[in-house]
Amino acid sequence: MKQTVQKGFKKVGIKSDRTKNITKHVIASFIYKGGSIIATFLMVPLTINFLDSENYGIWLTLSSFIAWFSFFDIGLGNGLRNKFAEAKAKGDLTLARGYVSSAYFTIGSICLILALLFILLNFFIDWTLVFNANHYLQKDLGILMPIVFSFFCLQLIVKLITTIYTADQNHSMQGKINFYTQAISLLSIWLITFINDGSLLLFGTIFSALPVVILFGLNFFAFTNTYKCFSPSLSLWKKEYLKDIFGLGLIFFIVQISGIILYSTDNLIISNLFSPKEVVPYNIAYKYFSISTMVFGIIATPFWSSITEAYQKQDFNWIKRSIANMKKLAFSFIILIILMILFSDFFYNFWVGSKVFVPKTLSIFMGIFFILCIYVTPFTIFLNGIGKIRMQAIQGLLTALLNIPLSILFAKYFNLGPSGVIFSTVICFIPSVILSPIQYIKIISKSAKGIWNK
Repeated sequence: MKQTVQKGFKKVGIKSDRTKNITKHVIASFIYKGGSIIATFLMVPLTINFLDSENYGIWLTLSSFIAWFSFFDIGLGNGLRNKFAEAKAKGDLTLARGYVSSAYFTIGSICLILALLFILLNFFIDWTLVFNANHYLQKDLGILMPIVFSFFCLQLIVKLITTIYTADQNHSMQGKINFYTQAISLLSIWLITFINDGSLLLFGTIFSALPVVILFGLNFFAFTNTYKCFSPSLSLWKKEYLKDIFGLGLIFFIVQISGIILYSTDNLIISNLFSPKEVVPYNIAYKYFSISTMVFGIIATPFWSSITEAYQKQDFNWIKRSIANMKKLAFSFIILIILMILFSDFFYNFWVGSKVFVPKTLSIFMGIFFILCIYVTPFTIFLNGIGKIRMQAIQGLLTALLNIPLSILFAKYFNLGPSGVIFSTVICFIPSVILSPIQYIKIISKSAKGIWNK
């Protein structure tokens, strides 16, 4: 079998070990991601039938709200990814374990404090006002929110293991975990439809707990087998290790929090400007077009850690070839998204039937947004891989600050409705589309100076 695979690589011109490893994991990721996409799409009509449109809209808004708090990992996850890859490339396994230990115990401490504060504040918050929901849900939301948030905090800790796998160029592990999570969640929700009548509390608890359980199992397996030599130890937590991770992680943190504000506020804006029901068609369109970035991400994301290694070893020819290939592939996906816009109404009708109506304007703006995402991905993968992301951080902060007022302006005052929210995101995303390719060219040609080289 191994010889057959090697012959296959040779026939299609895949020569370097780095590219062979990426190709191998991309193939595996396609299998897992394909399963995840199917499970996700089956989940939507099942969930709408189980919860109804209003409660499903509340869940989507609630999930987006909780996602804002992912910035409390203060960029340590992405910082660990790059620093772990660099330490392994140098053969310094003790340093790599120090980075792992420092990341785990730091994020663990932050999450413990955060969870306790949230549980305390929960007694004083009326979540029905936050999500513009009916008052009869006040009790359920008061119970559900600390449960969901606590599991979210645990997930911030245990998902670090997928960062280690990815940094070690085991790129398909994230897809595998997502597949198992989606498949088991789908099975669980299908089963509770037979024993329960549309409980948002039960649905939210199951949906929040399953990823944590699966990731905890992966942590146990990894640190007792594959990555036993990197298992976290409190004695290896060191200020200098944390400083190394946080130095790069702080900039990643700024990029991350900007992205959260830019992309995760949409549901809350729509819910408050209109109603939770209006969140559903917006997310139907988002999930439909996100197929393109999911599939493209399977191919592109593994290059992040490989570019980190190649840049450390000054292998610029491999980097140039890889970016050129990703750009060609991106063009193919842009054509695919245009076709997805043309056939969107047919797909929505096949997927959710007449339960949800998605305006054509919303599909067009959503498609344009994902075209821009696909176009800029090869350049951001390169910049993330080499840690030159200060430009991203600055433009991210500026666009994040503009997104909310622009969303309200286009949605409410220009009467574009929910379509105005994604139109605002498109406008805010344009600077990245222009600046990231310029920065890549400057760095790869060794002419980058000042902010372009930071």
